[in-house]
Amino acid sequence: MGRTPAGETRMRIFHFVRDRLLAGFPPTIREVQDAFHFRSVQTAREHLEVLVEAGHLAKEKGKARGYRLPAGLKQGSPMVFVPLLGRVAAGALATAVEEIEGYIPIESRLAPQELFALRVRGESMIGAGIRPGDVAVVRRQSFAEPGDIVVALVGDEATVKRFQLRGKRVELHPENPLFKPIVPDPDGLVLLGKVIEIRRYLDRV
Repeated sequence: MGRTPAGETRMRIFHFVRDRLLAGFPPTIREVQDAFHFRSVQTAREHLEVLVEAGHLAKEKGKARGYRLPAGLKQGSPMVFVPLLGRVAAGALATAVEEIEGYIPIESRLAPQELFALRVRGESMIGAGIRPGDVAVVRRQSFAEPGDIVVALVGDEATVKRFQLRGKRVELHPENPLFKPIVPDPDGLVLLGKVIEIRRYLDRV
């Protein structure tokens, strides 16, 4: 049996802790360990620490049952976990990759199946503040308005660009003068979705 991705396990831990907190029964680290059958309490602690660092849980020091929901989540802000599906080019076109690398948490009122995330590579969108290694959160949709930043399939290759129209012709524009616009054949273009959020991690965990 393959190992469960860390992001998926962390998603399940967050849901477990959240449900316990909303029910008024804050769990201890050992209770999280027991619930997920971890061999050591340190594994449970590390998952919880990542959730705290990401702002999805808060921790009161010195309390065994000190985990709580941040203020925004207490007020009912919905949290969903969306799949991170490999990489997308912001530069030359690259073959689309759909393997799930893991899951990332975001606050959204959209259903999880309406969202996905992709890690960006290439520098064609740096003028829009999108850099190599960033994670683009994407709302699945097959349409776009001029000016939207989209993830598109051109043939069987994926790219992230700004959507523009010239008459009835679709153009995919970079945000870097070193790159040229892509003018795809309409029959070979599929819009996968609109970029709604960019995440940048200064240190990989």
